[in-house]
Amino acid sequence: MRSHALRADLLMLLTAMIWGSAFVAQRLGMDAIGPFLYTGLRFALASLAVLPLVLILGRRDADKAPEPINRGLLLGGLAMGLALALGINLQQVGLLFTSVTNSGFITGLYVIVVPLLGLFLGHRTGMSTWLGAGLAVVGMFLLSVGDGFHVASGDWLQLAGAFVWGVHVLLVGFFASRHDPLRLALIQFVVCALISLVLAIALEEIRLPAILAAGPAILYGGLFGVAIGFTLQVVAQKHAIASHAAIILSLEAVFAAIAGAIFLSEALALKGYIGCALMFAGMLLAQLWPKKLPA
Repeated sequence: MRSHALRADLLMLLTAMIWGSAFVAQRLGMDAIGPFLYTGLRFALASLAVLPLVLILGRRDADKAPEPINRGLLLGGLAMGLALALGINLQQVGLLFTSVTNSGFITGLYVIVVPLLGLFLGHRTGMSTWLGAGLAVVGMFLLSVGDGFHVASGDWLQLAGAFVWGVHVLLVGFFASRHDPLRLALIQFVVCALISLVLAIALEEIRLPAILAAGPAILYGGLFGVAIGFTLQVVAQKHAIASHAAIILSLEAVFAAIAGAIFLSEALALKGYIGCALMFAGMLLAQLWPKKLPA
């Protein structure tokens, strides 16, 4: 059991690194095409990349009676795909109006959102959650509010996306422990790709030269950010402790800031770094504060 937990933690750390660096590809991809088309194409590419793996492993394990495609599996993949489509498109559109660094850190607020959502599920929320949420809100203010006390519109979209990502983390944790994680990942990729492509056809201009120009970003975002990153998340959360998953996956914010500084020359003012530190402290406080043992 301990070896499973350690492997899950390492897989999620790798996922956070991939997600953080993928923020750069997400931003660059929209230099040529719209956000919905970029999302739809990279998730379609990821679906094509993961499909052979699902088929090959299914044949190899045929003698082990692999899980059939049943209602629970389909409903799980559909629910995850709907949350993924909403979260990723809020994030993608938000990147048009804010920086990679801001996007990464504000998205990471889902580590606070997860226990907050527990209130609606009847879970008790301790002082650590409220203290962590308070630190995170102050950190977001320092990070996002510029001169003249103006919050970028993209930051609000990223904040809305953080709530959706919190739901997605809960859904993945619930369904991955009950169904085959690779099949779940494939179904959610297909659902997200279809929704995003329909939005692109309805709202955006689609031109082949523009798609080719965005090709490198689509390839990186699809193969690494989605096919590898999101698949590793589903596989890892099959054996992960929820609090560990939230903490480790939220480290994508740190890697996003590093990637933004290296590849996009994005720099933060001193208060931005203080804001990042407070947000990160809030994330950790909400999860690591010692819990009272039950009487």
